[in-house]
Amino acid sequence: MPITANTLYRDSFNFFRNQLASILILALLTAFISVMLNQVFSPDIEQLKILSATEGDFAASAGMGIQEIIQQMTPEQQMVLLKVSAAATFSALVGNVLLVGGMLTLVRLVSQGQRLSALRAIGASAPELPRLLLLLFICTLLIQLGLTLFVVPGVIMAIAFSLAPVITTADKKGVFASIKLSCRLAFANARVIVPAMMLWLAAKLLVLFMVSHLSVLTPNVASVVLTALSNLVSALLLIYLFRLYMLLRS
Repeated sequence: MPITANTLYRDSFNFFRNQLASILILALLTAFISVMLNQVFSPDIEQLKILSATEGDFAASAGMGIQEIIQQMTPEQQMVLLKVSAAATFSALVGNVLLVGGMLTLVRLVSQGQRLSALRAIGASAPELPRLLLLLFICTLLIQLGLTLFVVPGVIMAIAFSLAPVITTADKKGVFASIKLSCRLAFANARVIVPAMMLWLAAKLLVLFMVSHLSVLTPNVASVVLTALSNLVSALLLIYLFRLYMLLRS
């Protein structure tokens, strides 16, 4: 029997609805952790003032590329910018690892008939987290490089790597073995993976647009809300990809 996207969508939404409370807690918890880590590791206010000190110069640089603008910064400004970028990348990576590990563990164990809370899902995923951390770091780095260069290679790599977290969690495969198998399966089943990935990206952009217009929220609260909603979208995609891989493996 061929695998159809409609069947996968229906199955994924049913699981999402039935486990909404656990998924919502998991999304909020990982969002809060990401935002808190970003606050802890970001430069302090005095350092951030160094970046805003030449705001007029940056405004005059409109039309320049990112590299040209960075080259015009002073060494102190470049160092602060590096710290801001590193803090944001690290906090997002940790949050994503906890979300992916907890979510895939939740889907796997609940599908086996076990009752599981969000906290227990994260705890049960602990043995897989180091491997997931390395996997997501490599995949994120390659995708970001692809997006920076020509955009299209980054999108293609995101699709190619989409099943890798599911494979490494479900089958306990190594990082590079998971990436290799994911590339092969993703391109062989592009008709059910590409539309889901495009919907995921569109939903993420919609969430970003909606939250950016909620001016009543403080920056920290807005960050938690944005990250939590984004996590919910990613959780739905993870359910979809897990169900797909289980069908491909059977």
